[in-house]
Amino acid sequence: MTVRQPHVIRRMTLISLFLMLILIISIFLAISVGAAGGNMKNVFQALLGGDTSDSMLKTIIWDLRFPRALLAALVGATLSLGGLVFQALLRNPLAEPYILGVSGGSAIGAILGILLGLSNFPGVSFTAFLGSMGTLFLVLMMSSGASVLKKDSLLLAGVMINAFCSAVIMFMVSLVQDSRLHNIIFWLMGDLSMAGMDQVGILSAMLIPCFILMFRLSHDMNLLLMGSEMAMSMGVHIKVVTYTLLIVTSFMVSATVSQCGLLGFVGLIIPHMLRMIFGPDHRVLVPACILGGASYMVLCDLLARVLSRHGELPVGVITAMIGVPLFIYLLMKSKQ
Repeated sequence: MTVRQPHVIRRMTLISLFLMLILIISIFLAISVGAAGGNMKNVFQALLGGDTSDSMLKTIIWDLRFPRALLAALVGATLSLGGLVFQALLRNPLAEPYILGVSGGSAIGAILGILLGLSNFPGVSFTAFLGSMGTLFLVLMMSSGASVLKKDSLLLAGVMINAFCSAVIMFMVSLVQDSRLHNIIFWLMGDLSMAGMDQVGILSAMLIPCFILMFRLSHDMNLLLMGSEMAMSMGVHIKVVTYTLLIVTSFMVSATVSQCGLLGFVGLIIPHMLRMIFGPDHRVLVPACILGGASYMVLCDLLARVLSRHGELPVGVITAMIGVPLFIYLLMKSKQ
């Protein structure tokens, strides 16, 4: 996909710069606010590498808060973009990886990897990807397989698979009797507390090529929204593009789930909100979802750290508290 129209390039650039500014502000807030305190002057000095009177603050910023903010940004960008892709394929604003069961399948694979004692990368990441592909295959089979663009059957199959995955996860957790139980339960609710720069680097290497591919296919997503026949007449290879989008999105989601657990409804909120603001053009929405989703998750993680006086909340609790009411609103609106 190449963006040839000058007005599209100009609009995409302006929107991306605006959302990039919001992301930078969000990350600065995330690394500035916390129990350790510190004024803005010390934070700026620590970021610029200058001398600061509070060496502990500098360590906290660079070793804890900054990697965590970057990880949150990557996760938010991935889940938001994944939701956009599923909504384009199914032509349904309620579709997203969590609701369709892809995240649940990734969680099953990741828990299996944890219980087998595999390393976080590549072991747990690989088992999470296998889990996501397994659930995706089941969803496609249950929705008749012949047409992967049948939005109603695919969405219903995804909801059923998601419920089954939740039951399997609870069964697996009930079998754990040692100290891993608490860690798995907290991880299932969304946990970014173990972020490190090595983790951020590995995840970036996996996700950034996927982001680029999604942008290359953004025009094809525009055509898919017009219907299969129209897309085929415009030269889109329906099955190739569709399965590529499904597999790459499942890979991205499984990579994030293996790192930080289940985070629901991010892919529902951000694409829907950005579509209302910026319109339906996926050449604009793909970079907007990457930057907007990143900012949203960074701010959600900040809330998870500061809302409770007795330690931090799982960030998945924050995303669910925001996402569930919106999901109910969209569901009721779609019936009208």
